[in-house]
Amino acid sequence: MKEWITGRNPVYEVLRANRRQVYRLLVASGAEEKGRLADIVRMAAQVRVPVTRVQRHQLDSLGENAQGVALEVSGYPYAAIQDVVGLAKSRGEPLFVLALDLIQNPQNLGTLLRTSEAAGVHGVLLPLARAAGVTPAVVHASVGASEHLLVAQANLATALTQLKQDADAWVIGMEGSPEAQPLERVRLDGPLVLVVGNEGEGMRPLVRKNCDLLVRLPMFGQIESLNAAVAGSIVLYRALEARLVKAQNQ
Repeated sequence: MKEWITGRNPVYEVLRANRRQVYRLLVASGAEEKGRLADIVRMAAQVRVPVTRVQRHQLDSLGENAQGVALEVSGYPYAAIQDVVGLAKSRGEPLFVLALDLIQNPQNLGTLLRTSEAAGVHGVLLPLARAAGVTPAVVHASVGASEHLLVAQANLATALTQLKQDADAWVIGMEGSPEAQPLERVRLDGPLVLVVGNEGEGMRPLVRKNCDLLVRLPMFGQIESLNAAVAGSIVLYRALEARLVKAQNQ
């Protein structure tokens, strides 16, 4: 299946990652080809991708905030869970995975993918259905970070069990309930799968049951919770910090 990626940074990252088949590049007529756009045109020429100049309104119909460029590519290349485990082993690092249970907002998913890539996770797990996948809108929201990540689709409850067995992972779910432990009391420096639930309903019962423990963020204001993408990003970086400290002390 073919799809259009728009926006200069997302298009640039798709070309740089070189994980998809690329069919053609459209550039707005009259666009000044310098900076990132010049890089895109050069990279397309290097892999012999046809470049066509078109009217800007044609690009605007292909996706949001096209910024004068659109790239026609094959669908997103999902990975297997074994690929994620293998990446951690090849790097000699304890497993670091983000599992998203029915995140449905493309902007939230894009934000979490961008944070995951920046924090060095080995992979992101998504459900097989009823959740946002890595669509062009998500690629745009992630500013192309999705192209450098291993993202797998799976039955989450089964996948969590598999990661416990294959990588001795500790599965930690995020929740604001009284049962959840304060984040500052939980170790995050070992093999870890962090689970973030749906924006409104949280984790599904079976996914929650497969968590080894639950954590909550400290909240001192008047609101009860944070946006799923914000909360998940905070814990990802707390985990990264813990892993860096442990590595420095070894």
